[in-house]
Amino acid sequence: MIYDKEGNTTIVCQEKPALPLFIKNLQEGYGKVAQNHLILDLCDFKNLSGNDLLAFLELSNAHRKKGKSFVVVTDKLTYEEVPNEIIIAPTLQEARDIIEMEEMERDLGL
Repeated sequence: MIYDKEGNTTIVCQEKPALPLFIKNLQEGYGKVAQNHLILDLCDFKNLSGNDLLAFLELSNAHRKKGKSFVVVTDKLTYEEVPNEIIIAPTLQEARDIIEMEEMERDLGL
């Protein structure tokens, strides 16, 4: 598991793209990054489905309740293929932009 901290945002990725291992490592290391906005970089994962992302639903909801952003980066899925509670972006830059917009919304109380 690789954690790349950029200010108050942490990008999480893994050397070996295996989803069960990624989920296990994220759950075990979550305490290290729980106070940051999270970007999960799944770009190297070849075979993803909307159902695969359901594994992140509970963690995403809990993280967002803390007032932190949780964005999954993948270009393998569309917005229609994942639950509304999981925010996806096709690139890391778009994920950063989403976090910036969400921070502005929180600051404005929206």
